[in-house]
Amino acid sequence: MTRPIFHLALIIATLLGATRAQAAEPMFRLDVAGQTLEGTPLALSDQNALLLTRDGRLVEFAPNDATNYSRLPGAFHSYSQAEIRGQLLREFGQGFEVSGVGHYLVVHPAGKRDQWAPRFEELFRSFVHYFSARGWQIADPRFPLIAVVYPRQIDFMIQAAREGAPHSAGVLGYYSPTTNRILMFDASADRGWDWATNASTIIHEAAHQSAFNTGVHARFADPPRWVVEGLGTMFEARGVWQSRTNPNQADRINRGRFNAWLAYAKGRRPSDAIAQLVSSDRMFAADTDGAYAEAWALSFFLIETTPKKYIEYLAKTAARPDFAEYPGPQRLQDFTTVFGSDLTMLNARMQRFMAGLK
Repeated sequence: MTRPIFHLALIIATLLGATRAQAAEPMFRLDVAGQTLEGTPLALSDQNALLLTRDGRLVEFAPNDATNYSRLPGAFHSYSQAEIRGQLLREFGQGFEVSGVGHYLVVHPAGKRDQWAPRFEELFRSFVHYFSARGWQIADPRFPLIAVVYPRQIDFMIQAAREGAPHSAGVLGYYSPTTNRILMFDASADRGWDWATNASTIIHEAAHQSAFNTGVHARFADPPRWVVEGLGTMFEARGVWQSRTNPNQADRINRGRFNAWLAYAKGRRPSDAIAQLVSSDRMFAADTDGAYAEAWALSFFLIETTPKKYIEYLAKTAARPDFAEYPGPQRLQDFTTVFGSDLTMLNARMQRFMAGLK
């Protein structure tokens, strides 16, 4: 039954106030744009609502567009893997299969041996091991982790365009905090490239997905981009994503990013390089390659030399309130609270560290 929408806002607002005090999340069912959704509201106003669905997606809609809403019994919880597998099969239809290993469900072209889910799961376990070895027992994901592998680049690019995500010829895949999915295409089948091309994409994007689903990053709090990309690029190195069998520091160096940083450092301004990167994401628009190199270098330097402080800083950025702005002065203050206010000295230490890498 459809009721006036102001009742929806009133009911949700009332329940949110009551259940947050009890540390529980209410669960609703409602129809939006021809879809029946089940989830818990994260934010609500007269113009906009954000619903976290039971498969991990974040759905945004105007409250006036919602109908047939009702409160479901119990607290919010994820669909089971079996339920999400069925949903994915219906969503993608013929031509695709869904394989599952551990925490992962992977949608991939039908008729092909599943080579994806085991690798994604291996990377997730490596991610957990990496942080556990450094004293951080990170949270278990609350949703099954989903990856979608398209057979051709054009199929991937069409979907990326629908989601408003980067889809240039050089982009092989991405993780979306909105859908909570990794999207990519099989470069070995579409272009005849070797498996390593797929692997580099999987590693970087799986690190993002793992971080946003274990509390290392806050999915709804917009962490600084250098933190996100610094961590993703660190995991591209074999000694990070496969640390059990590659234990030396030399194995943990991302050679491609290291060489890029050496080239970038020739024009780098030591006086404010760290402050500029930490306090703003603008560098990623102005000099993308340089920003990635600098993000990797700073992240690698901090985790290798002061792992406890680096983890403390990650936890601080992950504790930011959902959907809150993170202005530059606050970003810089959070950083200096952990690592100290003498950024000139910190930069000198970073440069000595980088000069000593082999």
